[in-house]
This record gives sequence, C-alpha cells and structure tokens, in this order.
Amino acid sequence: MVSVVHSVAAQSDFDQFFATLSDGLLPDDVGRLRAAVEYAWEIYGEHLLGSGERIWSHALGMAVIIAGLKLDVESRIAALLFAIPSHQEHGVARIEETFGKPAAHLVQGISRLNKLRPITKGFLAANIETGEANPAEVKAQVEVLRKMLLAMVEDIRVVLLRLASRTQTLRFYAANPDDLRVQVARETLELYSPLANRLGVWELKWELEDLSFRFIQPETYKKIAKMLDEKRSEREQFIVDAVAKVRAELKNAGVHQAEIYGRPKHIYSIWNKMRKKGVEFSEVYDIRALRIIVDDLKDCYTALGIVHNLWSPISKEFDDYISNPKGNYYRSLHTAVRCPDGRSLEIQIRTWEMHKHAELGVAAHWRYKEGSKRTHEDDYDEKIAWLRQLLTWKDEVADSSDWINHYKQAALDETLYVITPQGKVVDLPAGSTPVDFAYRVHTDLGHRCRGAKVGGQLVPLNTPLETGQQVEIVTAKVGGPSRDWLNPTLGYIHTKSARVKVRAWFANLALEETLTEGRAILAKELQRAGQTSTNIDELAHKLGFAKADDLYIAAARGELNQRQFQSVVRGGDLLAETQLPDEVTAKPRKPVDGNQGILIVGIDKLLTQLARCCKPAPPDEIQGFITRGKGISIHRADCPNFANLAALHPERVIETDWGTQTTGVFAADIIVDAHDRQGLLRDISEVFTREKLNVVGVNTQSKQGKAHMSFTVEITNLQQLQRTLTLIHDIDGVVGVRRA
Repeated sequence: MVSVVHSVAAQSDFDQFFATLSDGLLPDDVGRLRAAVEYAWEIYGEHLLGSGERIWSHALGMAVIIAGLKLDVESRIAALLFAIPSHQEHGVARIEETFGKPAAHLVQGISRLNKLRPITKGFLAANIETGEANPAEVKAQVEVLRKMLLAMVEDIRVVLLRLASRTQTLRFYAANPDDLRVQVARETLELYSPLANRLGVWELKWELEDLSFRFIQPETYKKIAKMLDEKRSEREQFIVDAVAKVRAELKNAGVHQAEIYGRPKHIYSIWNKMRKKGVEFSEVYDIRALRIIVDDLKDCYTALGIVHNLWSPISKEFDDYISNPKGNYYRSLHTAVRCPDGRSLEIQIRTWEMHKHAELGVAAHWRYKEGSKRTHEDDYDEKIAWLRQLLTWKDEVADSSDWINHYKQAALDETLYVITPQGKVVDLPAGSTPVDFAYRVHTDLGHRCRGAKVGGQLVPLNTPLETGQQVEIVTAKVGGPSRDWLNPTLGYIHTKSARVKVRAWFANLALEETLTEGRAILAKELQRAGQTSTNIDELAHKLGFAKADDLYIAAARGELNQRQFQSVVRGGDLLAETQLPDEVTAKPRKPVDGNQGILIVGIDKLLTQLARCCKPAPPDEIQGFITRGKGISIHRADCPNFANLAALHPERVIETDWGTQTTGVFAADIIVDAHDRQGLLRDISEVFTREKLNVVGVNTQSKQGKAHMSFTVEITNLQQLQRTLTLIHDIDGVVGVRRA
C-alpha cells in the first residue's frame, strides 16, 4: 500500500480518497476494492493515455465518478482496471481469476467499446468539424453510432463506465489544455452527452456539456460565466430569502419534512435556451432556481400551491411531469414565477424517489443492494433490454412523453451495426451477410461483389455478420450476382431487399433476351421488305411506339401487326412521311389474351405468358418463373409444377402481381363429377351458354354410372368462374364441381 499512498499523497489524503471510493460498500467489498487499487497501481505505473493523462490518475477519477453514481463494487473495480487488457497479456482472465467474472465481464465490455473510438473519432472529425457533409446525413449517422455503441454492450453499466471515462478525460483537459480537446469536446456533445441525457444520468450530462462547451466556444462560455458571477452574491442572498420563505409556508401547511435549496446553473443549458428562444441572458427563467423535495406525492401539489400564492405564475411555464412523465420516466413539477423585483424564478418540486431517479437515472435502478443476491434474473434482463431500446429512439427521449407506450416493443437485438472501410456505420437486420451489406451500401456494389473481408480477413460470402465488425467488399469490374445467392439453403442472402435486387438483375437478363429476339425478328422483316437502312426510331414512332425498344419487345411478343408494319414499310422514305393511313393510326394493337396488366417487381415490359398447367386468373396469387428464351411464365402460387421449378432453380423465381388494369380472358379448367344420366352434358352446356363462357376444350368419361367431365373455358375473372361452379353444382346428379 505504501507505493499507492505515495502516488496519491499523504496517508490521510489516501484514506479520505479511499473512503469516497468505497462509500456504501460492505466490508468484504471494501477489501476487494482495496486489492483492485493495489493491482492497478502495480500494472499501470507511470504509463500515459493518448490524451497525456496518467492511466493511474484516469482510473482513479473514473472510479470516484462511478462511486458517486452509487454503482456496485464490480463497477468500481472495472473502472480501476479498465486498461489492464491492453497492458497485460491475458488481462481479462487474470481479473476474472482474482476479482470474479462480473468485474472481468465489465472490463471486457469497456475494451470492446474502446475499439469503436477510432471509428467515431474519424467520422465525427471528417463530417462535423469540416462541415462538408449533409447535416441531415450526419445527424442520421451519429444516431446510428449511438445505437451501435449501446448494441455492442450486454450490460448497461458498461455505458456508464464509458461516460465516466469521458467525463474524467474532459476534467483532465480542463486542467491541462491540449489541441485535442476541441475534437474530443465535439465528439462528446454529438455522441456521449445525448447518451447520458437519454439514460437520465444528469450529473454526468451537465458536466460533459459544460466542459465541452468551454473548449469549443471559450469566449461565449467566459461571457456567460462572468454574467453569472457578477450577480452571484445578490442571487445567493435572494435564494436564501426565498428558501426561508417557502420553508415557513410549508410548515404552516403541515409539511414539516422538506429539503429546499437553490439549483446550480449549467452554462451550456443557459446558452442553449438563449440560442433556441432568441432571448438575452436576463430573460432566461432558470438563472435563479429552487428545488423542493418532499416525502409524499400530495405534498408536491401542496408546495406548488404555496409557490403560486407567494409569487405570480408565468403563463405557459408550468409543466406537470408527475401526471405525464417524460419518456425516460422523469417525474417532477416545473413552474416559473415572477418575483417583486420583476425577475423570474424557476422552481422544481418532486419527492425523494423522483429525485433519486432524476439525479442518478439508470444508476439508481441498477445499483445492487448491499450484500444481496440477484433473484429476479428475468426482471434484470428485461430492464437492460428496455434501456437499450431507449437509445433506438431517433429524437431526444426527454421530448417524447409517450415513448414508453409506443416503443416498448422495439428490440435493438434485431439490428446489427457494421462499419465500411470509410468509417460509415451501416445498420442491418440480425443474420445479415456480406452480400446483404454490399447491396445495402449500393446495388452496383452488390452485383459486382465477389468476396469479403471482415476485420481484414477473407471470409465466405454467407458468413453472418456481427455488430462492430469492419466489412470490406472485394469486387469485379463487371459482372452480376450468382444464381446460388438466391438458394435459401446456402445462406448467402438474409434481407428481402437484397433478394429483390438479385431477382431484378436476372429479370433484366430476360428483358435483354427479349430485346435481342425482337431485333432479330425486325431485321428479318426489314430484309424481306428490302428496307434494311430504315431508321428504327422513326419506324417505331410511326407504328405508335415511344421508342425502338418498345417495338422490339412487341415483335418478340408477337404483338406487331404485320399489315400495319408492311403498310408503313412500303410507304417509301419513312423520314419524309408525315401521316400514316387511318387504318394504321386508328387501330390500337390487339392485346394478347391473359397477358395484360401483369407487373414484374423491379422491371417492366417483359415477355410474359400464363402457365398452362395451372391457368392463373385474377385475383389468384401468382409468381413468375424466368424461362430460357420464352420470357416469364406466370403460375399460380399454389401450383405444384411451380413449386418443383422453384425448388430446382430458386434464382429464376421473380415476384409478380396483377396490375390495376388487368384485361382480357383467361383459361380455366373445370372438373365435374356426377351420376351419369341422359341430358347431363346438355344441362352443363346450357350453364356455360347463359354465363356467356366460351368452351375451348371438353373431355368426358363415363364408367359404371359415374361421369367424370373436364371443361376448359375462358373467363374474365374468378367471380364469373365461382358463379358458374355454383350453378353447375345445382344441376341434378352433380356430385362435385371444382376448378382444377
């Protein structure tokens, strides 16, 4: 202990320091903490951090802050030993062996978060300090960084340890000015003080903000500090008088147990109010402020009545956060009153329970009871999950009073956060692979993806990613995705968006095949007509098409009217022709029955055909299958043939739907089972005639008095088919009727 004592100061100074560090701990825990102090001093010695601060001093400062938050002995030990893994081989194992698994787990969590520092530092320096990036994009990326920071820890105490470490760093810079402190201050305001705010750790939030503001805008900081200082004695006397006045009135009202004191002013919050409201220093209401803490809820409202009776309430400056708590369950009464001297006074009123939550935030809830064992593990984990979810909300939780009701079901664990080589954080669903990552960054990057490096090491493309990993995609100059990526059993793709983009790429291949086929057909027709030098764009325009590609597609689909085509071609010089014959321009192209209004996800104008095996019709649920050279074959989703094809070639399946203007007629097979009798076929045919259905195929079999009939009819929609089936079922002798 001698070496440690000498490094701190005299024995009496160390005893006072250690009393603060071990405040509230049981004797056994005090012994463990003392051993951790000795161990830390032995390892750290005179080593320095990148900031120039001694690791030993930083560890002591962190531990004191954590003790001030009333956290348990494991948290205090972890604060002392935070740098052991980087200074001792197998350091985490040594900590676990000497101080237990919980403390080692926290130290490991701190080490993992520290690996995130170069990422956040690089991004914030490149985008916030330079101001070159889009502000909205920067804000969104910083929000993702906050989410990533919390997603990388399994215990919320690790985040509190990180906040304590940053607070100690800023304290060091306050005493030892350095060029790095402005960059650290910007990072703090963007990343860490919002985390402290959302967790409700106000003590750290205010100090982080004030110190950061002091480094970033020193002149403004000094100006506000000076204005606070100039009226300090006057303000302090006013607070003394106001406290005495309120205390006397509370006693007269029967409230004998109350603590009343002036609240400390925070320069950054004062500047923020001046900036946001566009007011001068003298117009900020909470320059003078009181806090009243009472035992019972009813006493809160009694105190509020007394305050409003003593001074005049200021309109629109009252907030009841007891009846309507803020999103992080902050509760208190806030009011502002006008005093006889014309100045304002802000007052907060709360119970001791509310005050504990407000001052210590999450630390108050996570403090272990002295000497007690955790018996409600599920409750503990549920609380951790709730706090982790809290950081996923995109705005300041303090401004969202209904957060708990609307966002309690969110799950941060369903998202992972990985990093590009440029330091940008990309969020993906849990289970995503490098292929998903590539398509999330850019579609072209996904198409040209040929390999991936995770943490600098080559990995298979179906490797599941984890939060905090840096991912680099190895690309080809040209090319497209592999058909294997769409095979679900191989695990290359996890996200739907990536799967849609891959299928769209293969659908584009089908479009190219269609265009190639159309070009060949058109070239033959022009050669046959002796017009091989014809301007195709002009020809397409005269035939009613917007561009040449539309003409090629129509030729491949068989939609090109040969008589119109030959009439235009025979007209001679197409460029000189100004008007087509009426029969060419007036007649629209006749649609191919059953092929209208089908939408292919990701691409349009593909050659499509309805499968003969299942004969889909609107509004059947349908799927497309890319055939070789024949466009897209449209099947019913429940078609057995489609299921077999999809299993063999999943990469050729494409999402398909009926459009809003589906037209034409569709073939449908009707199966009838009946007792055979004379006139049965005639009666069924009469139903088809009344329903105006065209019968294009009939097959009947009769055996041992039983008739089995199959009809292929043309329908316009399924409602017409269902009505027909009902009418056939009512025919005498029919046992059953169904659509095949």
